[in-house]
Amino acid sequence: MSENTETNRAHWNEAASTYNNRFSKTIQQIIEEIQKRREWIGVDWVDDASSDGEESSPPKKAVRLLDYACGTGLVSRALAPYVTQCMGIDLSEGMVNEYNASVQNQGIPASEMRAVLGNLIDASDPNPAALSGPEFHDFDIAVVGLGFHHFDDPALAAQRLAERLKKGGVLMIVDFMPHGHFHGHDGHGHGGHGHEHPAQKTVMHMGFSEEEIKRIFEGADVGGGFDFVLLGKGVVFEDGEKGTKMERNVFMARGSKL
Repeated sequence: MSENTETNRAHWNEAASTYNNRFSKTIQQIIEEIQKRREWIGVDWVDDASSDGEESSPPKKAVRLLDYACGTGLVSRALAPYVTQCMGIDLSEGMVNEYNASVQNQGIPASEMRAVLGNLIDASDPNPAALSGPEFHDFDIAVVGLGFHHFDDPALAAQRLAERLKKGGVLMIVDFMPHGHFHGHDGHGHGGHGHEHPAQKTVMHMGFSEEEIKRIFEGADVGGGFDFVLLGKGVVFEDGEKGTKMERNVFMARGSKL
């Protein structure tokens, strides 16, 4: 495990139990932005209005989501109504536990939504044994929601995630446009009023341009139908515990596996 990976793991373990409460407004804003753009994402979703009282509706087609660096499950919550299975993977035990506790509290079967502990982007281990089963392959969509800037090697991350997609499957990234060092606190460990926040050292990239992301997608053979959009006029990152707010330009990028 790299030093950065271990730093990430330790920070998110510590942050996990309070994360949903502290950033509930920001989480809800991003969920709504993702849902508004589900047609743009380009997946053949399950029709969530398909069961309208017919005597015997055919079984749902399988539509599977890989939510990588899933945290407490923001992306899974956004897209769960339109897929048949959400599989979260995170390197933080605390985040995995929070994700799964939320699923259990809602009475959702683990066969439909669950998170597991794992790391798909260790350069020294291209196919971790714990993540090698069929349930970890042939996804219709793989998403990284606000985690890409924490990765040592985003190009490697895109390649590893693309390997888990079926042909024609979609890779989607939600992350920050380029920016200077953060001031204040945005819930992802950036900045800190003149002193270093504990998670600032986990930030490897200060945002991404459209050109950078397009190059990464093409290098991972997921450049089909590439598109890149900004989320409105920015996303407000509000820490309900500390009472701080900050606005950042956030993008969504999508591309299909060729």
